[in-house]
Amino acid sequence: MKNVAIIMGGYSSEYKISLKSGEVVYNHLDSTKYNLYKIHILTEGWFYVDEQNNRFVVDKNDFSVTVNSEKITFDVVFNAIHGTPGEDGLIQAYLKLLNIPQTSCNYYQSALTFNKRDMLSVLKPYGIKTAISYYLNKGDVIDENQIIQRVGLPCFVKPNKSGSSFGISMVKDSEQLLPAIDKAYVEDDEIIIESYLKGTEVSVGVIKYKDQTMVLPITEIVSENDFFDYEAKYEGKSSEITPARISDDEKAKVEDAAKRIYTILKMDGFSRSEFILVSGEPFLLEMNTVPGLTTESILPQQAREAGISLNELFDNAIELALTRTHF
Repeated sequence: MKNVAIIMGGYSSEYKISLKSGEVVYNHLDSTKYNLYKIHILTEGWFYVDEQNNRFVVDKNDFSVTVNSEKITFDVVFNAIHGTPGEDGLIQAYLKLLNIPQTSCNYYQSALTFNKRDMLSVLKPYGIKTAISYYLNKGDVIDENQIIQRVGLPCFVKPNKSGSSFGISMVKDSEQLLPAIDKAYVEDDEIIIESYLKGTEVSVGVIKYKDQTMVLPITEIVSENDFFDYEAKYEGKSSEITPARISDDEKAKVEDAAKRIYTILKMDGFSRSEFILVSGEPFLLEMNTVPGLTTESILPQQAREAGISLNELFDNAIELALTRTHF
């Protein structure tokens, strides 16, 4: 049987969510088909955690674990880390150097998509529609009038490299702008300020399934708050409707845009892209390459709607990783 390391945790504010995703993966993979190992990658260290919650230190030289004098190495890694180092290319590059296959996209695609500014800049020449944006790096002079003149009000202030809506604010008047910038800088030293797009928010997963690029059923996001923030995502302050209540024409446009983006960026593994439909046209907000994998998360909801169980979804990811010639 293949040894599968399920990596979870990470170094960002998302680590608790990632631990939940990793547990779901562990619980839904077939333990009669694979030897499953929960690997916690945390700021205080990397550990294999057994069924009794005993911790064994991971040797970073070769990504191995020694348990009762027996050295365990891994045939494949299931990546369930949201944020750094699992969603920004670091783990992918490390595992590539060790020649260990993993389930998410390659390191370049991971780093590119995690950087909202870079990804949107790469996709614009391909005709992918996006919000008007303004960029700031920590230490830059902040010209409030220039920002508002460019993006208008209301607008969104976001950390450039962050997930789960940490550090995001909706700014409705000029007095809220500086506090929103300070909040975003807590998460990242680069921020992106975007114009408000009024329309229907949708989320769509694109995955490789049985060696085909597959667009999953689209989810409509209806938030009780001003936008799809942390409360809306994880504390029940939203309705997620799958399939989305959109026209056939809108559905076709979202599916086409999501699949084009996946293909243009030469993606592998899971992805989940967020769009706002404005007058029937999809505007891209961001792409997640290690989306939430809890039973309530959007991508598993979409897979279920497509008739794919969590076991099938996760097993397929491992099988594809084992057959890929690049990882």
